[in-house]
Amino acid sequence: MRIYVASSWRNTRQPSVVKMLRDDGHQVYDFREPAPGLSGFARSDIDPAWQQWSPLQMAKALRHPIARQGFALDMAALALCDACVLVMPSGRSAHLELGYAAGAGKWTAVLQEGRAEPELMYAMCSLVTPFVSEIRRALWVKEGHGDSGGFAPEMRPLEEDQLA
Repeated sequence: MRIYVASSWRNTRQPSVVKMLRDDGHQVYDFREPAPGLSGFARSDIDPAWQQWSPLQMAKALRHPIARQGFALDMAALALCDACVLVMPSGRSAHLELGYAAGAGKWTAVLQEGRAEPELMYAMCSLVTPFVSEIRRALWVKEGHGDSGGFAPEMRPLEEDQLA
C-alpha cells in the first residue's frame, strides 16, 4: 500500500512512524526525503529570513522554483497514495494534506498520542487513535488480509493521563 505520512518537521515521532510502516511492507512517502538522496522542501532554502515574510512575500515564494519542486513532489505522492496518516503534532500544511486525502476518498488516519485541542473535523477520517498499532492493524486489514489474524505490531504504551 502507498502511504503518505503528513506531519511537521518539528515532530520527532514522524521518522519512527515512517520506519514502522515501511517495515510492514508499505511504500511510504517521507516529505523529509522525498526521493533517495533528496532533502525535502525547506523555506530556508529560498530565504534564511523566511520567518519575517510578509503575506505578499509568502505568496511570491510559492512561485519560487524550489517551492514548486517541493510542492510537485509532495502533491504527486499525495495524489498517488492509497492512505494518508497524519502524525500529530503538525501544522497547517499537514492538515491540508490530510483534508485533500479525505476529500479524495482515501483512507485516512490521525495519530494523536498526546493531549491536543479537540478537532471536530477529524470525524471525516477513517481512524483517529493514540496507538500506532491500531493504524498498522487497520492498514493490514485494508490490504485484504482479513482481520488482524496473525499481525501483532508492538504496542507502545502511553501514560494513563494521556488517555484520560
